[in-house]
Amino acid sequence: MTVASNYVAREVENKWYDYWMKNNYFHSEVDEREPYTIVIPPPNVTGVLHMGHMLNNTIQDVLIRRARLKGYNACWVPGTDHASIATEAKVVAKLKAEGIDKNDLSREEFLKHAWDWTHKHGGIILEQLKKLGASCDWERTKFTMDDDMSASVIKVFVDLYRKGHIYRGYRMVNWDPEAKTTLSDEEVIYQERQGYLYYLKYKIEGTEDTLTIATTRPETILGDTAICINPNDERFSHLKGKKAIVPLCERVIPIIEDEYVDVEFGTGCLKVTPAHDENDKMLGDKHNLEVIDIFHDDATLNSFGMQYEGLDRFEARKQMVRDLEEKGILVKTEEHVNKVGTSERTGAVIEPKLSDQWFLKMKELAQPALDAVLEKEVNLVPDKFVNTYRHWMENVRDWNISRQLVWGQQIPAFFYGDGKEDFVVAETPEEALELARKQSGKDLTAADLTQDKDALDTWFSSWLWPISVFNGILEPDNKEINYYYPTNDLVTAPEILFFWVARMIIAGYEYRDQKPFNNVYLTGIVRDKQRRKMSKSLGNSPDPLGLIDAYGADGVRVGMLLSSPAGNDLMFEEDLCKQGGAFVNKIWNSFKLVNSWEVSDKAKQPEAAKIAIQWYKAKFQKSLQEIDDNYKKYRMSDALMATYKLVWDDYCSWFLEMVKPVYGQPMDKTTFDAVTEILEDNLKILHPFVPFVSEEIWQSMKERLENEALIISSWPEVETFDASLVEEFAVASEVISGIRSIRKEKNISYKDQIELQVLNNENVAGTFDPVIEKLGNISTLGYTDAQVKGALSFRVKSNDYFIPVAGAIDVDAEKAKLEEELNYTRGFLKSVEKKLSNEKFVGGAPAKVVENEKQKKADAEAKIEAILASLEALS
Repeated sequence: MTVASNYVAREVENKWYDYWMKNNYFHSEVDEREPYTIVIPPPNVTGVLHMGHMLNNTIQDVLIRRARLKGYNACWVPGTDHASIATEAKVVAKLKAEGIDKNDLSREEFLKHAWDWTHKHGGIILEQLKKLGASCDWERTKFTMDDDMSASVIKVFVDLYRKGHIYRGYRMVNWDPEAKTTLSDEEVIYQERQGYLYYLKYKIEGTEDTLTIATTRPETILGDTAICINPNDERFSHLKGKKAIVPLCERVIPIIEDEYVDVEFGTGCLKVTPAHDENDKMLGDKHNLEVIDIFHDDATLNSFGMQYEGLDRFEARKQMVRDLEEKGILVKTEEHVNKVGTSERTGAVIEPKLSDQWFLKMKELAQPALDAVLEKEVNLVPDKFVNTYRHWMENVRDWNISRQLVWGQQIPAFFYGDGKEDFVVAETPEEALELARKQSGKDLTAADLTQDKDALDTWFSSWLWPISVFNGILEPDNKEINYYYPTNDLVTAPEILFFWVARMIIAGYEYRDQKPFNNVYLTGIVRDKQRRKMSKSLGNSPDPLGLIDAYGADGVRVGMLLSSPAGNDLMFEEDLCKQGGAFVNKIWNSFKLVNSWEVSDKAKQPEAAKIAIQWYKAKFQKSLQEIDDNYKKYRMSDALMATYKLVWDDYCSWFLEMVKPVYGQPMDKTTFDAVTEILEDNLKILHPFVPFVSEEIWQSMKERLENEALIISSWPEVETFDASLVEEFAVASEVISGIRSIRKEKNISYKDQIELQVLNNENVAGTFDPVIEKLGNISTLGYTDAQVKGALSFRVKSNDYFIPVAGAIDVDAEKAKLEEELNYTRGFLKSVEKKLSNEKFVGGAPAKVVENEKQKKADAEAKIEAILASLEALS
């Protein structure tokens, strides 16, 4: 069959992806086979492919393609997440550019804009994954805002509320003033930042005395409602029972006593601002203090901010510091490094804020999920993350699940009166009305009900993902959830171990009484060679689609996995993709070579080819066991490297050379059939990593029916093999390399045949002698009992190999060359010995330098011995 001289990745990739899609190879239906299931970590619906997605989805595709070959009913469910904060921010920005304020729109109007945006921009990333070769079951694509997915979320909220796990509370929350919503603790990233500690004087009411407090946030003094001292601190015993005056606003506040204050920290006097600090709020509750919130939702100061009203909090801080300094209230300022909470989504500095929010009690729900990981029912790979998981789960806090957003599942709580407790929770407005009538004892109408405006946290939908994609919430006993759940492997990033992984395990035990997956493979972060995380803002992240255009999808897949051990970061360089592309070309060119051979039914099989086939089959089996073991341990990089070395080194560099027919002569059919069988096995183990080039070669070898495509063929069976063949070839390959080195060093043409005599001290079997004869172009290979005079020699293990030089080289010229090298080396040895005999040098030089000189001496002595042996052999 005629094959293309060059491998054109783009043409091949489009052709075979279309072919796979047309023949529905990715689709899975319930049948009698054992299922193998992966659910995709759903990317943001408005997202585009980045390097982290490339790594994560390449690993998933490798696993799913191998499972398909292993005979499992492989099902990889794709989909996207509605990403409430990120998507709403984009829609708001789009509306703003069009001169529309979100606040001027009704909920329905805003949602229409959000859906329009989603339909236009959503799902682009899924199309991009196809370019990578992702073999997802696209017919099963889900979106977390699909009707059935949303219904599942609402059903779970109502269920958990009725079980007493969900409650509404007025509590201190993490407030994102840019997105104007609360965040869970896990969505807050703490960063060390350089700031200042401001020392301020507060007057004591009715006296000329003052006390000093230290704060990093002087703007919050306008919300102070007490000063607290430790009752055991004798320095401030004179302040007990007195009152202080808040600077600038001149409000009188009590001086309270509590052992919460650390006498060793700061000045020993603590300002208490219950509205803007969680610890202060607890202190305020204990002492029944007033709560004064000085901020609007966008973190500008409100009317309690007095003359600073309307200023952004950081601008107000600057202005206030100037005013405090002018009034002599600012005692001093010190540089101070502290941890600042920032929004994981917007990057805004988080503001602690008191607010009515919905919370999910986590402690009781988390216990089965904690036990599952500790007892290895769910395996975290690598297991170094188990302790991190345990720490988080043992210290888990209630989950703030409400968000002040429109885009998302609207909280199914319906208010019917003026009180905070005048609400009901129900799946539908009709059910809510019935409940509200019972609860209130009034004949209410639908117009009397107002649904909570808040949406649920995005993670509250995605924590159901492995269940809801198979409709396991709405129909808990349907055939698909019973067949595909629990799933097998989850591939995701460590940074969402708590956001998503832990919560899915919690949901799995709550709603299926079963784990959601068997194994969690935690990938590393893709970094550049300077160890910086790849990001658009740093400009160090290449465009994944650009890489695919340049090196082909197979090349990029290999590049991503060449150095990607589980849980460890990937130091990515574009050269890795170049190396991957070179590997793909190597595979293609080796096929071209095999395809170019003429085959004869009459030709006899050479001994070299016969033993080569036996050896490669043994080597393949040895490598297959190593590859399977690496897959089992989720060592994806190691599985690739074992495959890479087998194909590049053993198959391309050795095996094909061993079986290649003499130039101008045909290959015997026995050998060719064996080579074809070996090539097919190679393609099977290559396919998960390089699906496109492997399918192209597979289909080019001969005509194949749709049910004979490589993608649905069978993974090679592990068989027993002759390990001695592998060991013997290791020696034979060294012998061949030794012959080639001498040819190169002595300028003996590879076309000229030479003799080889072996002093077989090792008693190595002569199994591979035909191979040595062929690859070394040996006219006669014989065995001897003694050193051969007048010959070039080399050693492998304790065997000596002699190449008689008569007619092959100019003996006199070779002797002269060796004598010259001997004299130089003796001179070099003398200079090193002189150094080492100098006591001052040996005593004064660093140990490493002295050790280096000793090594030079040993090397020179060994070289002299080798030269003398060569001279003796030539005599």
